[in-house]
Amino acid sequence: MYYIVFACWYVLSLLPLRIHYVLSDALYLIIYRLAGYRTKVVRSNLSSSFPEKSAAELKRIEKGFYHWFCDYIAETVKMFSMSEKQIRCRMRFEGIEQINNDLKNQRCITVYLGHYCNWEWVCSLGLHITAGTAAQLYHPLESRLFDRLFLYSRERFKAHSINMDDAFKVLADWKKSGRYTVTGYISDQVPGYASMHYWPWFLNHDTPVYTGAERIARILDTSVYYFDIERPRRGYYVAKVVKICDSTKDLPKFAITEQYFRLLENSILRTPELWLWSHNRWKRTRKQFNERFTEEERKRILNKL
Repeated sequence: MYYIVFACWYVLSLLPLRIHYVLSDALYLIIYRLAGYRTKVVRSNLSSSFPEKSAAELKRIEKGFYHWFCDYIAETVKMFSMSEKQIRCRMRFEGIEQINNDLKNQRCITVYLGHYCNWEWVCSLGLHITAGTAAQLYHPLESRLFDRLFLYSRERFKAHSINMDDAFKVLADWKKSGRYTVTGYISDQVPGYASMHYWPWFLNHDTPVYTGAERIARILDTSVYYFDIERPRRGYYVAKVVKICDSTKDLPKFAITEQYFRLLENSILRTPELWLWSHNRWKRTRKQFNERFTEEERKRILNKL
């Protein structure tokens, strides 16, 4: 079954990208106009994040989101067979020399990303690294078939995928052996209740967030960056490399996580339709967290880093 699906996906991906965008426009009509895929979640997220915006403004962002989301699907399919020349042209990294200098100086690097613009194409970072290893953390999909397909696609351009459960051990072993890495973390997902160590104010919400990237960055004492991604036009992305810190040693607890969410929020506010609004980001509240744990348990969780 894997090879059958692989062959179908590969053949479909061979279509020119302009044809993929025609299919994306058709998919928009199906997903948004006909099926109304997760429109309740999208509208709830948008209205609570932007209470100052009019109904017309929210509707414009909503439509823009579904157009971009369908493009993201088409671009992810196309990535399956894209050439190195194509991906270099369509996914650029401004300021990448900062990362290469850190790797040359035997520094490991943490890169924060969000579900913003096309995070799949960021896997081409490995093509731009002149020293060290490019890697990204991932959570295995429930479907083993699609998990293998996505791993194939994400590792086509010299990037290694690391299971998030094994991340610290793998990265620590690599550093110990002299293998220096630049590792990407998509850190805007919803954490489990026992992992709610920090709650920044994000998009008008009291928001529980993952702090695993900061914990690993502190233990391995990495340099830390954020990729501020823009979409100048359809099918083209530019990731601007923003350094958060050279070292984590002298920074207060959660300072890196806080800075990441400030930077991500600024990216979203600039072009809100390019974030994954269909994700039920605020489904877990502080009230539920407080009801689930005793005061002593809450203190222990919140003080963990």
